[in-house]
Amino acid sequence: MNKIITLVLALCVFIIPANAGGLMDIEPYTNNISSDCTAKDGCYKNGVYLELDNELMWQDASYRDADDAAYVTEDSNCKAGNQSYAVNYCQTLVYNGYSDWRLPSSDEMMNVSKKQRVFVDNRGADFWTSTPATAGRYFVVYTVDGHRYARQPIQSNYIRCVRCNADTATKK
Repeated sequence: MNKIITLVLALCVFIIPANAGGLMDIEPYTNNISSDCTAKDGCYKNGVYLELDNELMWQDASYRDADDAAYVTEDSNCKAGNQSYAVNYCQTLVYNGYSDWRLPSSDEMMNVSKKQRVFVDNRGADFWTSTPATAGRYFVVYTVDGHRYARQPIQSNYIRCVRCNADTATKK
């Protein structure tokens, strides 16, 4: 149900005509966090969000039509899929020169989701975490409210990978 609401809201934002009869002008998102990483909590730099207070680096790659289609149709493709696909996607990801990505815990995802607009590329939707819930379910975090919810592992949700931002991490 959340997926349908999210899709409808997304369509409304981009299709509602303005008073002049054309499409609404939507101001492009600009991240207000300094790119030199002097902000207290973190900054956006080179396609990643550096969460300095937790020493984490977050993948911030663009979401495309194929990701959105997989999310809506309960398929696994690109940066959306079922829970096991999400784990594998992060474990095999080589992004921004690093190969030690993983699926975040629900606590990590909730923490970063409650910060103000840290990701340039985001979806107001459910994102998989590695945290098991009850009865064979896993937690997702709904990025709009920053809370976690239990989901069946066969459901398709968005994927955002994370890695430790230590100097000793694996660089490819």
